[in-house]
Amino acid sequence: MQCGSIVPLRRNGAIQVRLQRRAAGGRVDPQPRGVPATMEASNSLKVLAIEDDAELRRALGDALSSPTTEFRGCGTVRQALRMLADWAPEVLLLDVTLPDGSAFDVLEAVRRREPMPLVVAISGTATPPDAFRLAECGVRAYLQKPFGLDDIRDAIRKARQQAPDLTPLLRGTVGRRPLRDVESDVRDRLVREALARSGGNRSAAARLLRISRQHLQNILRRKPK
Repeated sequence: MQCGSIVPLRRNGAIQVRLQRRAAGGRVDPQPRGVPATMEASNSLKVLAIEDDAELRRALGDALSSPTTEFRGCGTVRQALRMLADWAPEVLLLDVTLPDGSAFDVLEAVRRREPMPLVVAISGTATPPDAFRLAECGVRAYLQKPFGLDDIRDAIRKARQQAPDLTPLLRGTVGRRPLRDVESDVRDRLVREALARSGGNRSAAARLLRISRQHLQNILRRKPK
């Protein structure tokens, strides 16, 4: 598993829920929603909230709604895995404790995806060891309940705009792997992720990597078949 950093975010009061409570059962929210105009990027954003509290899940969808961004919600690990089988969100809002498992069950399923979704974990019960393990699984931000709607917007924005802290991962490799192997693995992973995010378009991938297309071509030619 890859190490990452968890972004500490302020608590801003309890989330305000204005919607009526739905019947229990953790049913998937039927209507796609989105994120506010301040969150929009050049491309549409897909957000999946995996949260067993139906009222909170609906409130998140209501708060992050926009015509250009798709929001879906579900309440269990099983529902999440079923949705993820044929849908690729860019952002996961992931409750740590779920009725039929935990966030780690979902993370195990998504961490090998290319590209891997950006994950914001939310919980009212996670312990410090849980937070450390979430970081190891690639979680980019962690919010403690109760939180404000501005906090969730900030968490998504930071997860999308800020690069993760690589220091814990790199420090953990010292004395365990040759420098040349680490350099090669980092380069290969960056190239694969950029190609996945760009749908295989090499010019777009080169722009993500901030290198020339020719440089990217040279890297790909040197890779073993």
